[in-house]
Amino acid sequence: MGTHMTGGRLLHGGDYNPEQWLERPEILEEDIILMKEAGINCVTLGVFSWSMLEPEEGRYDFAWLAERIDRLYENGIQVILATPSGAMPHWLTQKYPEVMQVQEDEKRNLPGLRHNFCYTSPVMREKIRRMDLELSRRFGKHSAVILWHISNELGGNWGDGACHCEQCQSAFREWLRQKYHTLEELNHAWWNRFWSHVYTDWEQIHSPAPHGEALSHGLKLDWKRFVTEQMTDFCRGEIYAVRKYSNRPVTTNFMDFFKNLNYHRLQSCLNVISWDSYPQWHASKDEVPAAVRAAAGHSMMRSMKKQPFLLMESTPSCVNWRSFNPVKRPGMHMLSSMQAIAHGSDSVLYFQWRKSRGAYEKFHGAVVDHRNGGAARTFREVSEVGERLAAVQGLIEGTVNRPGAAIVFDWENWWALEDASGPRLDLDYVSEVLKHYQVFWEQGVDVDFVSMDEAFESYRIVCAPVNYLYRKGYAERVRAYVESGSCYVSTWFSGVADDTDLCFTGHHPLEDVLGILPEEIDAPGEGFENGFVYQGAHYSTGRICEIVHAAADTQVLAAYEQDFYAGCPAVARHSFGQGTGYYVAAETGLDFLRAFYQELLSEAGLHSPLGVPLPYGVTTAVRSGEREIVFVMNFRQENVSLQGIGDWEDAETGEICRDRLELGGFSLKMIRRKGA
Repeated sequence: MGTHMTGGRLLHGGDYNPEQWLERPEILEEDIILMKEAGINCVTLGVFSWSMLEPEEGRYDFAWLAERIDRLYENGIQVILATPSGAMPHWLTQKYPEVMQVQEDEKRNLPGLRHNFCYTSPVMREKIRRMDLELSRRFGKHSAVILWHISNELGGNWGDGACHCEQCQSAFREWLRQKYHTLEELNHAWWNRFWSHVYTDWEQIHSPAPHGEALSHGLKLDWKRFVTEQMTDFCRGEIYAVRKYSNRPVTTNFMDFFKNLNYHRLQSCLNVISWDSYPQWHASKDEVPAAVRAAAGHSMMRSMKKQPFLLMESTPSCVNWRSFNPVKRPGMHMLSSMQAIAHGSDSVLYFQWRKSRGAYEKFHGAVVDHRNGGAARTFREVSEVGERLAAVQGLIEGTVNRPGAAIVFDWENWWALEDASGPRLDLDYVSEVLKHYQVFWEQGVDVDFVSMDEAFESYRIVCAPVNYLYRKGYAERVRAYVESGSCYVSTWFSGVADDTDLCFTGHHPLEDVLGILPEEIDAPGEGFENGFVYQGAHYSTGRICEIVHAAADTQVLAAYEQDFYAGCPAVARHSFGQGTGYYVAAETGLDFLRAFYQELLSEAGLHSPLGVPLPYGVTTAVRSGEREIVFVMNFRQENVSLQGIGDWEDAETGEICRDRLELGGFSLKMIRRKGA
């Protein structure tokens, strides 16, 4: 996408629901005035508007939408136009109850909530196709419309996002036939002789259910794959419809580390990646965990297409759906908005423009509150963001982050790992990945997230935490990557199973790269403490201690101190070809990971562009291309001073920073090399 799509503008705006205010024309006019005052240049229309766009079957009413699009465009405000499949009108669910999802307990949902549609239903697909064709015919070439927003947060709201109706069961069986061809192959892949679960007829196969088969890991893994494929196909159908009369690019809004759908697969049918980011700022005095998770989300979205993405939803103040919902303290809205830009976003968009008067999200944050209009603190802070984005868009255009480091994050590994039934039942893939990401973040080093299917050649270091499942061809890609001279880090409980979740027998698939021979994996109970010494410092192990042995040419960097596996490698290094493989056999804390990666990053020549250690809570990110801009962010409430950084220029003010940079609490500066 990039800023070229919008004429170089960074988008500022968000979800706008004028249909809630059609009886109040004075409010709709006030919206235009306030949007211009706040520097809003783009809004998203139509996300949940089906009942207003098609009040009864086959009768379309687009007059109100046309009036708003025209009025916005007259005032320099562009439109992201959504398809309304995220919430179905009651006339549809009443006449065609089969369009609603069936849950895993075989009960069909009642009407209501969102995302309650069966993605296999021919009726649902046809009804939304007709709606999308009409929207495309009417607005697909309108000068205001710059992007199609397909549905909303696909796969969310109901249970696991899956539909278990008979139509989906039949589609699942056909999907399995296409994948395995024969029942013999399927039975082997799922290891169905266990517990005498051999299938002798395709019709015997049913989706995982609490009152049926819920412990077959192969079945559950393939079911999750199927759900992603069906949702991707549904999304693709909507895309075909809006493309009938329009050449505008398409997106759908992803969510934060959302387990139900494999976003690496779903993104393949999209032109632009966008996502909804709602960090829990001010949950405590330490903002770093929230900052790290938000940065990781931005990095994930940017990594999918290695290009700028859109922050499609964020809140300018607070949300309404956590147990407690603090508003953003002064400075945090600007900092969190610019954090998205720093990590590759070309937008800051909000949910929502104006607060709803009623229903579930009436207390969800918005640019315009129920009272006070443009006089509220939130509105003023949003206006400041709009002013800043307009001022810096020329600096950002043509740039994106190009990291030299990557972390393997793979949805299929996530599904399989947390369903593995051992060595612990509380394994948390995302938390473990974020520990590794945090170390890079603290060092001010940009990171991409990659799936196991992607090429690694552009990265100097790739780490794959808890990489339990190896997809077909993955070991070969890693082997070639390390052999050519790069660094690869693996950890405990990695390389255990293949892509049908069958455990490898004999050797570890990357034994020659990592130089280790796994034997057992211990999940010690309370009181069984262990640790190791690395580079002269002592570190404690966590809840997992894998017992491995070192090959003859493997360098043991640290060994367990306690228990019957004392002396076995806890951290190992092995040369392979021109590169190096590392294996961390034990779960550890951030203290060890900081020391470990600091050495590896130094060897790889990866470091903060400022060239000095960064205080806790301070990080950097770099957007490069036509120019290079360094973002320096302080997520502490206190002021910080960075010294010994050399000479820089403030990219926004032109002020020269000679060997020192001062940052206020909750603030961000954009700098560039002096003279650049």
